[in-house]
Formats: sequence, C-alpha cells, structure tokens
Amino acid sequence: MSTFGKEFRVTTYGESHCKSVGCIVDGVPPGMALTEDDIQVQLTRRRPGQSNLTTPRNEKDRVAIQSGCEFGYTLGTPICLTVQNQDQRPRDYTETDFYPRPSHADYTYLQKYGVKASSGGGRSSARETVGRVAAGAIAEKYLKEVYGVEIVAFVSSVGTIDMPGQMGNEYMQLLNTITRDQVDETAVRCPHEETARRMHEEIVECTQEMNSTGGIVTCVIRNAPVGLGEPCFDKLEALLAHAMLSIPATKGFEVGSGFNGTRLHGNEHNDAFELNSSGTL
Repeated sequence: MSTFGKEFRVTTYGESHCKSVGCIVDGVPPGMALTEDDIQVQLTRRRPGQSNLTTPRNEKDRVAIQSGCEFGYTLGTPICLTVQNQDQRPRDYTETDFYPRPSHADYTYLQKYGVKASSGGGRSSARETVGRVAAGAIAEKYLKEVYGVEIVAFVSSVGTIDMPGQMGNEYMQLLNTITRDQVDETAVRCPHEETARRMHEEIVECTQEMNSTGGIVTCVIRNAPVGLGEPCFDKLEALLAHAMLSIPATKGFEVGSGFNGTRLHGNEHNDAFELNSSGTL
C-alpha cells in the first residue's frame, strides 16, 4: 500500500524517473495557514546534489499545491502536492535493467509482481521520500502551532563512527536543547563538529572505493501531547516503527535507550516519578 495513517492520511505516488512525484494528504483541518513556502523549506533541505556526499542528481524539487488550499489557507479537503522530476536519467540504468542489483528491491519486485520499474528502483527508490517530506512539513506545522511540538533529527552515527557519550548527561542535555539550525551547520547533519568531520571523511572514502556504509538518525520530539496512540496494536511506538521502517533501506528502530536498555538493570534504566516545583507529578 502507498497510504499511511488514519486521522492524518498520506498517500505518496511516483517513481524515481517518472514525470513527477508527490503525495495527497487527507485530514488537514480547514483554516490553517499554508503556502508552498511552508513546504518548500523542508524539500530544499532534502534536495539532492547539494554536496559531494549525496547523489549527483540535480533536482530543484519545487513543490506545487494542486488542491486543498485557497488564498493561503487550507479548505479541509485533500491536499495534492506535486514535484516535477527534471533531472530524469533512465539511461543510467540500462546496464542494470536485466541484472538485479544486490540489496535493492529489483529482484523482489520482479518476483512479486512479475514486472519492475526499469530505472532507479521505481517505488523503492529514495525519491519516493519526496512525498513523505512534503506531507511531513504540513504535519509539523500543525503540531507546532496547535501543541507546541518541536521535532529535530540529526545523524548520530555513520559506519563505526558515533557521536560521543550517547548515554551520558551531556548528550541528554543536547537532546533537550538542540535546534535544526545547529544540525544544518555541517554537511552530514551531525551537530558534533569533530564527529561530523570524521563522518564526512568516512563517506568520501567509501565513495572513492565505490562502496557505501550505513548510519543512524536520532530524532527528538519535544512537547508531545499526552495520550497519543491506542492499545494494543496502535501504540505510539508501534505506529512510529511502522512509518520509519517503511523508509527505503531502514533496518532498525529504537525508542528511548532502545536495545542499550537491555544491558542495564531495572534500577538503572527505569525512570522514577518526581514532583516539579509546583508539586505536579
């Protein structure tokens, strides 16, 4: 399926080298201020070809709102967002058209459907995430305006290179204060300058060797409203895992201390209840 969500429902469309990619977002309430600029800022952050660390594909990724908005405000109807593919390179994939690429979805799609997109991986391409980012920009704007939610994500690991002290107090303080501007100060989107430099070198070296490596993205959500999710199969953590593990090439998902928590005793890992200055639990 290409649709995710219930109250806020997102359907993405488009293949890597087709005419356009985008999404349809349903469930946005009427009367919310929304322009293409609100969405463009996030698509620009995602846009390929901005450094030697990303794909050389040069896409402007200019978003167009096709429906669901009028005079800068949402109508409460489905919002259609489109992004034209301008740097289409289907000929780059002529050699792999008949040979499935290892660790790609070429062979899987062919076995399941009897056909596959001949260029760029089709729906399994990272290009599919354009629609997710566009929809996410709308969701983030709503959450911030209504609930004061703040969302910041950054690269915390590349290969064997990790940000230092990830279970220490200094790192925990970083999670409470980090901003998106701090993240965007480095090309690898790691807020720790020395670690970012080493990550950059590792990626460049892999590229020169015609190789690749993995990494970890840490996401911080602050001021999340109480009570999100429902028992038993729609718990918040389960829904987040569902969405995150559907991103191309994603192989793991952790919440809080994650699997590191299994290495701790309960009196080390479990949080105690505390009263704040006003006496509230």
